[in-house]
Amino acid sequence: MRIGITGHRGLSGEVERTVRALIEETVASYTGSGSGSGNASLVGVSCIADGPDAWFAEAVLGHGGRLEVALPAEQYRADLPAWYHPAYDDLLRRATEVHRTGLDASGPDAYMAGSELLVDQVDVLLAVWDGRPARGYGGTADVVSYAREHDVPVKVLWPEGATRG
Repeated sequence: MRIGITGHRGLSGEVERTVRALIEETVASYTGSGSGSGNASLVGVSCIADGPDAWFAEAVLGHGGRLEVALPAEQYRADLPAWYHPAYDDLLRRATEVHRTGLDASGPDAYMAGSELLVDQVDVLLAVWDGRPARGYGGTADVVSYAREHDVPVKVLWPEGATRG
């Protein structure tokens, strides 16, 4: 089973806790196993940005799955918060495969290209999405639309009643 992730970054503490639990529960449901018990048939594909991308990657690895990274651009890391760089580097090192868009410069076009590359690699897409339109090109709503247009099932993970800041 190949699962991808897309989702909103910068969630409040309460929403983050709930979303992390939803991601963990969902990944566990695909593995049918407890944490760390090993499930090499599970492959998680992520752009490994801070937030849901990283939480998902950690959950997949924690359940013994393999992590593949869809890298939007060679300069992508520079667009991520400096505090997150060590975690990003660690996840990138732990990836069994890195899929590259071929783009150098990061930005909205690269984010969407990376997300399209990700969706094209998976059987199902998890979306940490509030159901609202994207705030900029390449946002979560755009990725969900792309997945649906390409017949990739989307499972929305969003706490009932939660809002984004």
